[in-house]
Amino acid sequence: MTTLTVNGKRHEVDADIRTSLLDALREHLALTGTKKGCDHGQCGACTVLVNGRRINSCLTLAVMHENDEITTIEGLGQPENLHPMQESFLHEDGYQCGYCTPGQIVSAVGMLGEFKDGWASHASGDLEGKLDLSDAEISERMSGNICRCSAYPNIVNAIRKASETKETA
Repeated sequence: MTTLTVNGKRHEVDADIRTSLLDALREHLALTGTKKGCDHGQCGACTVLVNGRRINSCLTLAVMHENDEITTIEGLGQPENLHPMQESFLHEDGYQCGYCTPGQIVSAVGMLGEFKDGWASHASGDLEGKLDLSDAEISERMSGNICRCSAYPNIVNAIRKASETKETA
């Protein structure tokens, strides 16, 4: 038995020790917002936050996260009270088919946290000074999340708009 804290609630999960965090969320906790895309860590559809940092949940085992705080798309906001990033994706049309959208949103929240903490990226112009959240910076930081519909310009706009709110990360 593994105890997982997901979206602020503790859950006892009776799963094989080889069960990925993604499969535990979807199959054992019925949290289907986190999507199974490639199951190889290449598309980002399964992105969740673990202790505030984004990870591909298909690449980690559920048993490895017993004392961690896990946040899925369901834990960010509710239809009547959307997270600023969810609201921004909605208003900026940051989706088309919607399959990648939960992973994109969760990744964007984690990415803004990394940016605010001063983590540089490959696109960062200055590793020791103030970082600039340029389109190139956003695109580089979100490069692990693939959108097959190519909604990238609107995704970048949504992230930029959400970054201007205080509650985003």
